[in-house]
Amino acid sequence: MKVYKKFNFRSTNVIVTVGLLVLVPKFSFSQDKGRQESPDIIERKVDSLLSLMTVKEKIGQLVLYNGSWDVTGPPSDVGNKEKYEKLKNGEVGAMLNATSVAGTKELQKTVVENSRLKIPLLFGYDVIHGFKTMFPIPLGESASWDLEAITKSSSIAAKEATASGINWAFGPMMDISRDARWGRVMEGAGEDPFLASKIAVARIQGFQGDDLSKNNTLAACAKHFAAYGFAEGGRDYNTVSIGEYELHNTVLPPFKAAVDAGVASIMSSFNEIDGIPATGHKGLQRDLLKNTWGWDGFVVSDWASIAEMIFHGYAKDKTHAAELAIHAGNDMDMEGRAYETGLEQLIKDGKVDEKLINDAAKRVLRVKFELGLFDDPFKYCDEEREKKDIYTKGHIEASRDVAKKSIVLLKNDNNVLPLKKDIKSIAVIGPLADDKDTPIGSWRGMATPNSAVSLLDGIKTALDQSVKITYAKGVELGVGERSFVRDLKVNRDSFKGIEEAVKVAKDAEVVVLAIGEEAFQSGEARSQVSIELTKPQQKLFEEIYTVNKNIVVVLMNGRPMAISDIAEKAPSILETWHLGSASGNAIADVLFGDYNPSGKLPVSFPRNVGQLPLYYNVKNTGRPSNLDGMVFWSHYTDEKNDALYPFGHGLSYTAFKYKDLKISAPSFASGGNLSVSVTITNTGKRKGKEVVQLYIRDIIGSLTRPVKELKGFELVELEPKESKTVTFSISEETIQFYTANKKWEAESGDFKAFVGGTSDTDLEIDFSFKK
Repeated sequence: MKVYKKFNFRSTNVIVTVGLLVLVPKFSFSQDKGRQESPDIIERKVDSLLSLMTVKEKIGQLVLYNGSWDVTGPPSDVGNKEKYEKLKNGEVGAMLNATSVAGTKELQKTVVENSRLKIPLLFGYDVIHGFKTMFPIPLGESASWDLEAITKSSSIAAKEATASGINWAFGPMMDISRDARWGRVMEGAGEDPFLASKIAVARIQGFQGDDLSKNNTLAACAKHFAAYGFAEGGRDYNTVSIGEYELHNTVLPPFKAAVDAGVASIMSSFNEIDGIPATGHKGLQRDLLKNTWGWDGFVVSDWASIAEMIFHGYAKDKTHAAELAIHAGNDMDMEGRAYETGLEQLIKDGKVDEKLINDAAKRVLRVKFELGLFDDPFKYCDEEREKKDIYTKGHIEASRDVAKKSIVLLKNDNNVLPLKKDIKSIAVIGPLADDKDTPIGSWRGMATPNSAVSLLDGIKTALDQSVKITYAKGVELGVGERSFVRDLKVNRDSFKGIEEAVKVAKDAEVVVLAIGEEAFQSGEARSQVSIELTKPQQKLFEEIYTVNKNIVVVLMNGRPMAISDIAEKAPSILETWHLGSASGNAIADVLFGDYNPSGKLPVSFPRNVGQLPLYYNVKNTGRPSNLDGMVFWSHYTDEKNDALYPFGHGLSYTAFKYKDLKISAPSFASGGNLSVSVTITNTGKRKGKEVVQLYIRDIIGSLTRPVKELKGFELVELEPKESKTVTFSISEETIQFYTANKKWEAESGDFKAFVGGTSDTDLEIDFSFKK
């Protein structure tokens, strides 16, 4: 088709051709990259563009492909050649795993220079806890309870990802999980919906900023919708059986918070919920998310989860799966090849109304306009930014700051910690002590393998050369290849190396023992029936303990672990998760007192794997306690009911005293509120931070209610002997829940408020509410 002349108008380019008038979107490359257009203007542009599109082009916007070939050149295999042709024809809306300016630029050029309407691509990537500079795994970062720090880490991740051509992050994950066997517990914010909601919003704000059209912000994706963290037995991708009330009160609140925060997209989950795969769940996606909540972003499937409805036994083939998913409200098909296979024919057969396709395409286009891609499709393809904005000194320093705030001091008998820097000798022992790879974590983005600061190196940097530092690995942990797509072989029966470690430990003034889990023992598809230390690691501790009881255990792990034997004997235990690029330096900051630990657990640590699922906000049951000495109460005969270390637990090198718990009024009514205040004093000799936590119990409800629920927290820093009064406001909204009336509301009745530094606080006060 020969083009004779091109005229530039305000909203479209009109290309006059032989016998045909074609309208295509205008690209204005001179526009200010930081200017956000109003929603009304964007909506008019979306509608205008949609009116120009063919059915095939609309469906194309709902197709997400993996960039599985060298995207800086044409693909060589048949499957990728087909993808390439579809890109040229405008039949693809987004790509994932294209992670360089060169690659994304080439793909964007392919679409813009060849397709009829030149609609730019979205480029998605799993930006989970960093891009190249790694921050703590999300579970670890959540232990900081520091929303400002969490927002900062996400904004740095966005800055690095956008400098590499990415404009869409597959995060944050906000699945509530109570089962440490589930490998993806490392990827969320833990067991509590209130804390998870606050952290979800902080991460979304970090990714999207206050202006999505800036070239250093990107579209966030809340995942996984919904109940993925409730997989039976903690086994990934497994069936979920959950009641309506539990779903609304526990699982959905973080997603509602994300919607209220303006999250651009939401990812459906792999699991089924009571017989309906989440990807095909109309009640959740179209009815609740889009209609009841009024959300205008788009839903993307997880990898091939639309097509996987065939394996669920819910769809007979890809065409049927496409019909179910589009009716349910799933807008974009990630690598399932179902929409491109079946939607066009389904429309022709009258089984799918084109209005559903219009709605889905409109949602995708809206985000592209909000990102400013129609003004400049190449706004994220800046080679200079790629050189100067990734893995910078400032980003690594920020990673260290967030990492030290994420460390939780679980135990510190006799004030073993902090260690003195003029110590004569220190033995650094353990399979993770000199590991530069595990701290990077499982979802490691574009991080360079073995690039983290190891614990051993962190200690060496922190101490003077006069200190004798000895090292022994002790035992092996991970054996063989470390790969995201292959199971890690774990050493469970070789005790080789313990004898050498014992010799090193025997003469040292103190032993720092780094044990736990390798990075690829947790994460997607890495569920475990055992969450204890491996037998070789347990033996290593026992043998060292016989010759030197002055042990500081440094736990590195991606899930809560059952460490009762260690906890009984070790005088000091630090929970350090997988802390990212600056891990070793951050741990050393805490070990030697340059930073006073302030982290609090976002998950409960079990005494035994048999307690799982385990969580603090349990129901009371009809037989909660042993009143008569008989066996007929809710308990185990061989273990305690409670956690080894409960939700909200975390010690400091100083001590905090809570007193003078007061309430402004004994009751309040609809439209009113009351306040609860407490005075907290730093009674120690060091400056320290404390997370003051508010919990509420609804005594009687239309449904049985948890014994405690987190409803507020405040991070305070106090000098020695300094006191501060912390006040929490309690309103009708604070005590709302999804009731037997199937709606969110507060119910009249009596309540208890608890305030303290952990979920097992017993400092309480009563109040009541009247509608």
